[in-house]
Amino acid sequence: MKQTPRTRSITALSLGHACVDVYQGSVAALVPFLVSERAYTYAAASGVVLAASLLSSVVQPLFGALADRWPMPWLLPVSTLVGGVGVALVGVGGSYSLTLAAVAVSGIGVAAYHPEAARVARRASRGSHSAMGWFSLGGNLGFAAAPLMVSAVVATGGLRASPLLVVPALAGAALCAAALRGVGAPAAPTAAAPAREAGGRDDWASFAKLTGAVVCRSIVFVGLSAFVALYVRERTGGGDVAGTVALFVLYLGGAAGTVAGGGLADRHGRIRVVQWSYALTVLAVAGVVLVPGPLLYVFVALASAGLYVPFSLHVTLGQDYLPRRVGTAGGVTLGLTVSVGGLAVPLIGAAADAASLQVALAPLVALPALGWLLLRTLEEPGVEGAG
Repeated sequence: MKQTPRTRSITALSLGHACVDVYQGSVAALVPFLVSERAYTYAAASGVVLAASLLSSVVQPLFGALADRWPMPWLLPVSTLVGGVGVALVGVGGSYSLTLAAVAVSGIGVAAYHPEAARVARRASRGSHSAMGWFSLGGNLGFAAAPLMVSAVVATGGLRASPLLVVPALAGAALCAAALRGVGAPAAPTAAAPAREAGGRDDWASFAKLTGAVVCRSIVFVGLSAFVALYVRERTGGGDVAGTVALFVLYLGGAAGTVAGGGLADRHGRIRVVQWSYALTVLAVAGVVLVPGPLLYVFVALASAGLYVPFSLHVTLGQDYLPRRVGTAGGVTLGLTVSVGGLAVPLIGAAADAASLQVALAPLVALPALGWLLLRTLEEPGVEGAG
């Protein structure tokens, strides 16, 4: 009987996560429309992605540290609303500075959400990797829905219709409130996980390697998110529809990849599955850059699988490496390392303006290889010799 409210809470948290991460995906989905409707250069469009990421990257560790000290469940519905309102204001007025400010506000909302959400989901799941996988799946579905939502609203009503994009935030805030009622009052941080604390110390060395690998993954993911729609449209001549489909394929892989990641990890171990995923990403991104025509979609799908299979595994590994700082670990692996990729996007945009998108995307092939090298020496948390 006690499991029913808990299961409902995980479901509500997962759906709420989808309603938040739809706004992370929306910023990249808006880029082609900003380029076509406002004639932004690649560098200017990159600045929009950067604005969504910069403040988010700075404040995310702060929110993680605060979540470890004081439970702040009220942040879930509030941050969901802030993330949605920011994106909804993107099309209000044509000022570039106001557009940057709007996506920056959205980025802060997203940053505030993830550390506390990861902590609440950990408590609701009782440490279950499968339940955390479902929570992560919600975020990935939100990413996947973003290009469809943005296209449906902006392609029909133009950027001025962007206020309609606030609707998922309203639903997400209600879902977060319902989830929190099901989880119940938060436990004191010092008593949250006595069994885990008794089992070992925070392994900062392993966590740093994991974080470095996920940053590499983040730059590839955000770089592709920002430019794959424009790149596929350019390489296939398929217009806006071709670009939207490519971005949808990139994000949709998150659903299949996150579910597959949990099952593969149960069979082969988390570290091995994460290593395989990064190796696959090297080949997939090389295909995106080098292979012309409709086959691009195949390599976009493979890149999606390689990027998303380890997604929920990053979160649980990070939390197990830092059992006494679950909020910090969740904020870094689930939030910071997604937003930090946006810091590299202006460099990609500048290279695209100076040469071409193909030349600008080529360096992304090396990053998952670097991530794989960082992961080579990692062991499962708690294994003798780790850290």
